[in-house]
Amino acid sequence: MRRFDRLKTILAMDPERDCDEIYRLLFQYEFPWDFTRSLELALFRTYAVPTIGRLLDRTGEFERGTQKRYDDTVLVLYEILIPDSPSSRERAVDRLNQIHWRYRISNDDYLYTLATFVVMPVRWINEFGWRRLHPNEIRGLTAMWRKLGEGMRIEGMPETYAGFERFLDDYERERFAFDEGGRRVADSTMRLFGSWFPRPLSAPVSDATRLLMDPHLLDALDIPRPPEPARRAVRLALKARALLLRLGSPRPDSRPVAPRPRTYPSGYTLDDLGPDSYRRNPTHRDAPPACPIAR
Repeated sequence: MRRFDRLKTILAMDPERDCDEIYRLLFQYEFPWDFTRSLELALFRTYAVPTIGRLLDRTGEFERGTQKRYDDTVLVLYEILIPDSPSSRERAVDRLNQIHWRYRISNDDYLYTLATFVVMPVRWINEFGWRRLHPNEIRGLTAMWRKLGEGMRIEGMPETYAGFERFLDDYERERFAFDEGGRRVADSTMRLFGSWFPRPLSAPVSDATRLLMDPHLLDALDIPRPPEPARRAVRLALKARALLLRLGSPRPDSRPVAPRPRTYPSGYTLDDLGPDSYRRNPTHRDAPPACPIAR
């Protein structure tokens, strides 16, 4: 297999009808590391919306079990976006909706969170990926995330990637603001990223996360802006990585990327995912499988 063979395969597909397969090829083979990093950074954007950041802080999940909260988010999205079967996807969507059911979350906040998942991977890959995404790939990714939005009963979703991008930028201009809860959640997440490395590197890695955050995001979270030379150096390093990947061999079909959650070293089931309080309370487990929209 040559470096651009999968792109040729994807371009032979219909972006709407084949969006599941397009997403799978991009996530598991073409840009696995880039998808993960971009979605991690997308989390921070939600913290900068006070209604979201404050709620996440109030749940206490980021203080009591940051790693589990991170792993559960990754795994439930993986089960939805790269399912074993249509029925397993439905069960995963139901699980996601039931976990959210007990919280009062506005449709706009749901839609903004979805928009970060649509937009941030595209922006990251087009800047730091080994190649830019083709418009048909972007259409396929947008269709895939719209499927999730439909399963969550999110109203008013844009039809196109450009519509999601406009919504995201407008929402951030209007809603980004400092909140102590959102900052606490951001700090917990940065400490989590640092905890994945040996102790001498833990603090520097945690601090380095801000090198990849947009200035207006840093300002909203009241995180000091890093020195501009350091930001430029990180971006140059990422572009150098992209060049090396472009010159290298593609990931073989036998090595699809899948999550390796630290919380579940022996494996997991769908029933393992979600806060402990959710799994202990039968009224939460019996919640309707759709996200109610707070008015």
